Order: sequence, then structure tokens, then C-alpha cells
Amino acid sequence: MTAAPAPLLTVAGLVAGYLEGVDILQGVDLTVAPGELVTAIGANGAGKSTLAKSIFGLVPIRAGEIHLDGQNITGKPPEQLVRLGLGYVPQNANVFPSLSVQENLEMGAYVLNISCRDRLQNLFDRFPKLYERRRQRAGTLSGGERQLLALARALMLSPKLLILDEPSAALSPLLVKETLEVIQQINAAGTAIILVEQNARKSLAIAQRGYVMDGGQVRFQGEGKALLHDPQVGELYLGTRFEAP
Repeated sequence: MTAAPAPLLTVAGLVAGYLEGVDILQGVDLTVAPGELVTAIGANGAGKSTLAKSIFGLVPIRAGEIHLDGQNITGKPPEQLVRLGLGYVPQNANVFPSLSVQENLEMGAYVLNISCRDRLQNLFDRFPKLYERRRQRAGTLSGGERQLLALARALMLSPKLLILDEPSAALSPLLVKETLEVIQQINAAGTAIILVEQNARKSLAIAQRGYVMDGGQVRFQGEGKALLHDPQVGELYLGTRFEAP
């Protein structure tokens, strides 16, 4: 019997918060396997975005540890985490509006001080819509196009693990569908993903595994589709009058 691969990311007993003495996360455990798509869902204030920011070094950690590919990255600043293969796309302010699409992508490679020609061409081949808009200022793009650009810019760094914080927020239902399809494509190409989402049903439907957060703790975890159809999860977090996708 083949042994399961070692986790790419391990979060153990994480306690974190923005203000001294106020802990948003109350001892969170989470793992992500290589190439896995894991979602964290929950109501507003559940702690899911704080979890994403804590992993990426944006929130002070009081206790617990985070390991990426076997290396302890607890408390490391974002600029170091990027070099270790961790990517992060925030919900807001995730593009440079005054720069063109191509300049935004080039900024992604600038972080690592590497040549971006091949990576840029690869992304233009992968996302032809961005090639069509390459000279257009990012601030003039539609919401869906800006989100696509933010995802593509993160991919310029070829991350091992990509953390996405509410990528479908404020998008129309059609654009939500398109954005989640792009996320699935990125994952299918081999990039592990933590998808933090308020659109619980749709994110559980595409994730291999899910974590349901409430009050800064993980209340349920398991396979995405199993959680989607779990009566208790449905009653408490998904609503009971809606059919699963």
C-alpha cells in the first residue's frame, strides 16, 4: 500500500489576531497536500480570512506553528514566503490600477528579480483575454477581468501553494462561475490552493476537502462533497432550503 504524500502545508494549533489580547483564531489545525484544492468556509467573522492572512505573515501569531514543505515558516514576512513558494491573492486591492495588464504581470516577476518573458508568454497563452487587454490599464477592467489578472500575477511566481481570499466577492453569478472555473484550471495544472470563500456551496463543490470555521475554530472538516451534503453542516452553515449545486 502506497503511503500518503507528506503535507505541503501544515497549520497546527494556530492562535492569531490583529490586536494584542484579542485572538481571532482559537487554535486552528489545517493541512494541504501537494496539488490539493482545500476550501475554508464560514460566516462573516468566522476567522477564515484571518487564517489566510496569518499563513501569509500578515497577522501576528501568538501560538502554534505553520510548516510549508517541511520548513517552519511561522511568523515569516510575506517577502520571504513568496520566495519559498507561497502565493496570496487578497480580496481587495489585488491589482495596480494605474499600470497596464502586462505591467501588472511583470511586477509579479519583479518580486523575485527574475526574467519574466517566458512566464509572461505562458500566461498570455493560457489566458488569451489578458493578452487582448495587455496594454489596457488594470483600473479600467471589469471585476471579473481584474480577478483574472490578480490570479495570473500570482502565477508569475510559480507558487507551490496559492491562497485565495474571497475571489468571488462582489462578482455577478456568471463571473463567479467563470472565476471558479479558472481556479479549477490552475489547480488541475498542479498548483495547490487554499480557497477562502463565503460562497460555501460552490467552493465545497469544487474542493477536494473543506474546513468549516466558526468563532475562530474549525467546527467541521472532511471531503468537500461530503460536507456539502452533511445535514448538520447544511442546517448550520448552508441553509436547508437550497439544493446543492
